[in-house]
Amino acid sequence: MLQNDDKLEVGGTFKVLDENDQEQEMKVLGYLRVENTEYVAVSFIEDIQQDSEEDIGIFFFKVAEDNSFVMMESEEEFENVSAAYIKLEKNNFTKQKKR
Repeated sequence: MLQNDDKLEVGGTFKVLDENDQEQEMKVLGYLRVENTEYVAVSFIEDIQQDSEEDIGIFFFKVAEDNSFVMMESEEEFENVSAAYIKLEKNNFTKQKKR
């Protein structure tokens, strides 16, 4: 669980410990609601800053009532949130192209 005092804004950053107990900085990419539950999409700052043609890794957490980020409970939940995020991104891309 990642504790936040206030809800982080899109573009806000926070730090986590990786599997080697090294601090890594993450950035909030956006929020989405799926089946009455709020989720946050985040990515490592290092991945975003790399000049690469590869897709960046996007991670999702549930947003608890106290604004902390908690892990998802199942693979099915992750797949539902991932599909909703992809749909949202495609809709935003289509809207931008029409302008």
